[in-house]
Amino acid sequence: MAWTAHEETSMRQALDLARRGAGLVEPNPMVGAVVVSADGGTVVGTGWHARFGGPHAEVAALTAAGAAARGATLFVTLEPCCHHGKTPPCTDAILAAGVARVVVATGDPFPEVSGRGLATLRGAGVAVEVGLCAQEAARLIAPFMKLATTRTPWVIAKWAMSLDGRMTPPARGDRWISSEESRTLVHALRGRCDAILVGIGTALADDPLLTARPPGPRTPLRVVLDGTARLSLTSRLVRTARETPLLVAVGPNASAERIAALAQAGCEVWRADSQDRDARLAALLAELGRRRLTNLLVEGGPEVLESFRAINAIDEVWAFIAPKLLGHGPSTSATTRAAADLVRSITIEEIAHPGGDLLIRGLVRRP
Repeated sequence: MAWTAHEETSMRQALDLARRGAGLVEPNPMVGAVVVSADGGTVVGTGWHARFGGPHAEVAALTAAGAAARGATLFVTLEPCCHHGKTPPCTDAILAAGVARVVVATGDPFPEVSGRGLATLRGAGVAVEVGLCAQEAARLIAPFMKLATTRTPWVIAKWAMSLDGRMTPPARGDRWISSEESRTLVHALRGRCDAILVGIGTALADDPLLTARPPGPRTPLRVVLDGTARLSLTSRLVRTARETPLLVAVGPNASAERIAALAQAGCEVWRADSQDRDARLAALLAELGRRRLTNLLVEGGPEVLESFRAINAIDEVWAFIAPKLLGHGPSTSATTRAAADLVRSITIEEIAHPGGDLLIRGLVRRP
């Protein structure tokens, strides 16, 4: 279908509005809506899904439009819902407002909606058109779509490395590989994710907090892959477990004594049944999905990254490459190869230079 420039502008405005909900609406999708007057020339109402459990974008936009919504066109980035959840159906609000036409960017994969919202509106005589800015809208809700269809979270793999493939800073000197500007971006990313994961190697070597500083809209669950429950009880992660949730994912052979000690210190311990590394990781992702965690940030070293890559679980990559030659430590051919394989597998969405680093961000291409 051929869309007019004015229609495309209206939908892009709705997409921009939707992005304001990042980190605030999960596990719901980000959605934006714009109401354009019956004569097609004036925006009379705008809205977005601002927080989980709050009014949906369509209701917010229609409320803002008031009586001007009658006979108007509603542009919305996602198929309106037609079921009772935390809020009444948006289709009811659209029909009550007297909207004459609804333009939808993309359908809703959620089983209770999928196609039913569109059918409800069409059955009531509303003109419905679908597909304007569909690719952009699908990208916007990709984490929600993955959770709805696979019941596992959207996995973002992030790492920093030097030009010579080192992911570990030198023992002396600057403890950071990436720039301050890059680290600011990472903290903002952490603040909108539901969970942050590292392996036990990173936890022991770096003694990280794995928090967003300053805090973002979400307080992510901190997850440590720790097959034999080696995490130190004096680590910063454990010492802050009662203030910021910490899940330690252990294997079937982990010591009962160590598990009890971690639990007593305030950690949640999740135990996998399988000895197989891939099976344990898949089970953990299923558990996080069961908890409806939408975005998982993986900040582990090369072994953890390779583990996620091996089971085809990574969806998005943030690779920070610092203009440094560290030249220390053991051979890093495996590190470089794993990182290079991941970068080669992505469709690049952004290339930036925060603080002189090279940031490559993109989506992993599926077979």
